[in-house]
Amino acid sequence: VTNISAETTLELARMENIAGIKEASGNLVQIMRILQEKPEDFLVLSGDDSMTLPMLAMGAEGLISVASNVIPSEMTEIVKLGRHGELEEARKLHYRYLDLMELNFVESSPIPVKYALSRMGKLKEVYRLPLCAMKEENKRTMDQELEKLGLL
Repeated sequence: VTNISAETTLELARMENIAGIKEASGNLVQIMRILQEKPEDFLVLSGDDSMTLPMLAMGAEGLISVASNVIPSEMTEIVKLGRHGELEEARKLHYRYLDLMELNFVESSPIPVKYALSRMGKLKEVYRLPLCAMKEENKRTMDQELEKLGLL
């Protein structure tokens, strides 16, 4: 969990065997520097669901997603719209699902997304140590969000 500077990323981007990066620093200046100076064939993928739309608007190619486990079609649509410059439509979806994107990290990942999927009937809520069940107050918040989105 150590940030790689833009300079180091760009140096790596010029290496033959490195095709891209999952960028999850949250540092927009760093991300812009990478996107501005990267080789044309080097992929920059958002590693943070809530940063995907801004990154697509700046030139990122896609996303490695947690929210896609719960809303795969919707996250795919955000990326598709963002890549095609249809930012108003992408923005509507982004803001509709932003709370869910953030709730997926209210506790250690993948605990919240596993809980959400269990509530949707997609899997059983089973964890192996060191993971454990979500706190009750976070479960209630997740349930409210899933209900609001029509996912239950």
